[in-house]
Amino acid sequence: MRLALGLLALLGASSLGPTPGAPPARVKINDNRAPGGTLRNGVHTIRLEVREGEWHPDRDTDPGLVLRAFAETGKPPSIPGPLIRVPEGTEIHATLRNTLADSAVFLYGFSTRGLADSGVAPIRLQPGETREVRFAAGPAGTYFYWGATRPGPITGRPASDAELAGAFVIDPAGARGAPRDRVLVLAEWARNPRPGGVLLRDDVARFTINGKTWPNTERLSYAVGDTLRFRIINVSETPHPMHLHGFYYRVESRGDGSRDTRYDPAAPPQLVVTERLAPGRSYSMSWAPERAGYWLFHCHNNFHVLRGRPLDGSPLLPEYRLHAQNHALELMGGLVMGIEVRPDAVASGPEPPARRRLRLIAQVDSAGGGSEAEPTYRYVLEEGARNSAAAPALPGPVILLQRGEPVSITVVNRLPEPTAVHWHGIELDSYMDGVAGYSGHPGRLAPVIAPRDSFEARFTPPRSGSFIYHPHADEVRQQQAGLSGALLVVDDPAAFDPSHDLVLLLSTPRRDAEGSNKILLNGSMTPAPLELRVGEHYRIRLVNIHTNRPSMIVRLLRDSTPVRWRAVAKDGMELPAERATMGPALQQMGNGETYDFEFTPREPGEYRVTVTGVGGVLVAMPVRVR
Repeated sequence: MRLALGLLALLGASSLGPTPGAPPARVKINDNRAPGGTLRNGVHTIRLEVREGEWHPDRDTDPGLVLRAFAETGKPPSIPGPLIRVPEGTEIHATLRNTLADSAVFLYGFSTRGLADSGVAPIRLQPGETREVRFAAGPAGTYFYWGATRPGPITGRPASDAELAGAFVIDPAGARGAPRDRVLVLAEWARNPRPGGVLLRDDVARFTINGKTWPNTERLSYAVGDTLRFRIINVSETPHPMHLHGFYYRVESRGDGSRDTRYDPAAPPQLVVTERLAPGRSYSMSWAPERAGYWLFHCHNNFHVLRGRPLDGSPLLPEYRLHAQNHALELMGGLVMGIEVRPDAVASGPEPPARRRLRLIAQVDSAGGGSEAEPTYRYVLEEGARNSAAAPALPGPVILLQRGEPVSITVVNRLPEPTAVHWHGIELDSYMDGVAGYSGHPGRLAPVIAPRDSFEARFTPPRSGSFIYHPHADEVRQQQAGLSGALLVVDDPAAFDPSHDLVLLLSTPRRDAEGSNKILLNGSMTPAPLELRVGEHYRIRLVNIHTNRPSMIVRLLRDSTPVRWRAVAKDGMELPAERATMGPALQQMGNGETYDFEFTPREPGEYRVTVTGVGGVLVAMPVRVR
């Protein structure tokens, strides 16, 4: 009798797999809220298969494609793969099966976390092979598992393997109640992947959060005062500088898939508005919004938030930019999450009796020789009778504001197309945030600024620091046309000295081949030298608003050796004393990040600022110290 039951069980288990010759099952989108498998008596049992499935990353009714995904036995494949979530001390019992008919698979991450993965070989499964593995979960943290049809790193996988990954979260022992965090897996699929994950605007590609592209990603909703906790995992080809609108967030841990380093909660927090996340890495974050409204959390590599070409390869018509009814929903795509923060009470503070008033005019730069396909635009800043029209067009004029002083900036659109301006890193009301068609409140959304129209942004900057302003409508096109600039908030504008407070802004050249090695430093590929003096103190503000280079490294060199500078701020937030330290003058930067350093030259001579990336030195600025 027992033998018969065992045979029935085996037959039943095998019948739950895919039927040979049957069309692939439709992929289920996994929001990572419910873990897969079962946990009993300290053992977590899960049965996983590598399957082919039909995936729809856009709307469910839009075209899909067939690729490989993980599935629990007897259930449809899911993207991301089933969540493995267990307490510390759990033993994992996983049954792994390769249902592919013609490809071996190599599986990673099915081993004890907290150990160096370099010595852990992947699990190789031949077509049709099944294997059982047992291992201890390891220490608490944010991890992941993944697979590919070739051995090697997580980058460089075939396109059909690009979403073959899942989250693996280990909670602290003794944690009570259901987890209150959200797990977000970032992935990337490209029809014709290029070395290094480089993408061009016309490529057919999808960047996904938990298996979907904006505006089809899950919409999150919280109340003012809630503590929001996210775990972010990057299983894609490229780095993603993840930017939160309107707020700073606290980075609580960083991990590399094998180890997860959690920071002391009693230590001064690591607060950012943008955090660069490399492939195969993770971090956890928290924030407690004190202002209601609609907010975005998105990758600041602008190519990763473009509306993608249809999966059938047909082109996007160029006129869609001019006739979009909602720019946030129709022009954006990819790695974007929408977050609603509900008010605890409907109230607004009184309007300040007086505001400083500026006008920021977006206009065609006729001297730039642009065309309709590749326009050249510029910003002009006006205050009273003063304006920046005589200044160079690139980069945009520095907007200098005073901490705590109410300001009104009227954005005037003299372009032949709609625009909008985002005040990157500024803490302000959602309606003023600059995401046309999304920012605001129920029943009151910020409009796109039509040609010959304007929009007044009002805010009171609460802290001094280095910030950015840039379009949030057709971002790649308009930023590459020349629209971006630095926004500095200081305690006393009268004491601001631009000869000792130095802005170094990285941006994209006009009419440059997308994906090329060229960048602009302060609007030029051959920037003018900096003139410094021995013994004098300088503040160097690094601002990266490039559209497509999230890994550039800035160095201040004498000969070939970095000098030393002191870190003082990140994303406009002053660093606590224990982190405001001296170190070598080099900094890797993601798009949308700002870093401030103090530098005092000790010896005269020839120095230089270099910006390096794939391809070597991308741009260099001479520095003469006298």
